[in-house]
Amino acid sequence: MKISYRTAVHDGIRDALRADDRVVLMGEDVGRYGGTYAASKGLLDEFGPERVRDTPLSELGFVGVGIGAALGGMRPIVEVMTVNFSLLALDQIVNTAAALRHMSGGQFSVPLVVRMATGAGRQLAAQHSHSLECWYAHIPGIKVLAPATVEDAYGMLPTALADPDPVVIFEHVQLYGISSDVDALKPTNISRASVRRTGRDVTVVAYGGCVPKAMDAADRLAVDGIDCEVVDIRALRPLDTETITESVRKTHRAVLVDEAWRTGSLVAEISAQLVENAFYELDAPVSRVCSAEVPIPYAKHLEQAALPQVNTIVDAVINLLGKNS
Repeated sequence: MKISYRTAVHDGIRDALRADDRVVLMGEDVGRYGGTYAASKGLLDEFGPERVRDTPLSELGFVGVGIGAALGGMRPIVEVMTVNFSLLALDQIVNTAAALRHMSGGQFSVPLVVRMATGAGRQLAAQHSHSLECWYAHIPGIKVLAPATVEDAYGMLPTALADPDPVVIFEHVQLYGISSDVDALKPTNISRASVRRTGRDVTVVAYGGCVPKAMDAADRLAVDGIDCEVVDIRALRPLDTETITESVRKTHRAVLVDEAWRTGSLVAEISAQLVENAFYELDAPVSRVCSAEVPIPYAKHLEQAALPQVNTIVDAVINLLGKNS
């Protein structure tokens, strides 16, 4: 059946609410409006205002309510409208949710799921368009997920809800409208990255909204006889460095794609780990394709120029191979 990413997110929430009375959904506009990205449309009518709750415009407040509900035995799904707004709730997520198991000596856990939209490409300017996933992936005590496919958009939620500790899920805004044919939707195993395409010449590593771009770049390069292996990280924390390293040991080259800024990016960490774990397997320096070091512009042509694109990934691969062919 053909299903969209948006529908997969919606159905994942709906099925979670149906399966477990402890699951509640809360956030700005998730009820009557049906969600900023229509991911919760119709759920208020089906489950009522006790389980689908519109909240005040206070991320600090309603994420804190979610933490309290989790401590009280609920399984809350808290939706933050966009990653930029989540900065208002950093204290709750980082200082409270992520630290409570440690601070209580293992007496308390916080089975909280925080979902949020991330990324650029929709001309929403600098306060709605950044990719700050790496900030969260830096923090011990939480898991950080980035579904790049329809299957993972559905399957990561039940896996997250089953976890006794906080999980943050980043849904890229450019993915909500994509569709694909799927046989069945089921929980995702987040312990391993996914090799989306096998190849022999170069490993292209990406996550979230950059995965479709990496796949398109691989298709374009295949026309010229360049065989790319594409690795979708999927889980940013804990990071499956083993799968990435295994791929690089096969291809001996790596291009790392990240919509975040280059400085302090997740792919900077991956690059360092490759140097630590597979230095003598590399036939070329690790290459990174990241966003320009500027706030994301509003103007469409400038926004597109600031972001990793299929062309920039293709150029990075050709450049990497050309220097060492």
